[in-house]
Amino acid sequence: MPEPRYWLFKSEPSSYSYDDLQSENDQTAEWDGVRNYQARNFMRDDMRVGDYVLFYHSNAKPPGVIGTARIVRESYPDDTAWDSNSRYYDPKSDPANPTWLMVDIKAETRLPRFVSLNELKANQSLADMQVIKRGQRLSIQPVTLEEWAEVLAMADRPEP
Repeated sequence: MPEPRYWLFKSEPSSYSYDDLQSENDQTAEWDGVRNYQARNFMRDDMRVGDYVLFYHSNAKPPGVIGTARIVRESYPDDTAWDSNSRYYDPKSDPANPTWLMVDIKAETRLPRFVSLNELKANQSLADMQVIKRGQRLSIQPVTLEEWAEVLAMADRPEP
């Protein structure tokens, strides 16, 4: 069995917050609406059940990591692409050959302490973490095991 991978998922709390995820049935939700090819490719090619997720509140004051989740279903077609009433509608996406995919995630733990973007940037151990790099706007980003462990340590959460 392959080693789990680590990810950071960004979401604007005004659209979908960690509280929203925790309030879902079984604390599980479809991660739909991803409309970036690189993020889609991460879901399609690299994400597996059991992978770990840092849940990051973006476009917030302050932005930062609020909780963790796990991948509980691997990629499958994102049906919001075919719903003309959805904000994620894409008339070019063909149900026979879907352009867009989603995964399911399950809330794991609200971190004991929120870790802000400024704190991430100030930590030299995280200098290569994608979320702190200027211009890095992907809503789904890979995270190394070392970055994962450092963020959890910053949040005062022991390793699982």
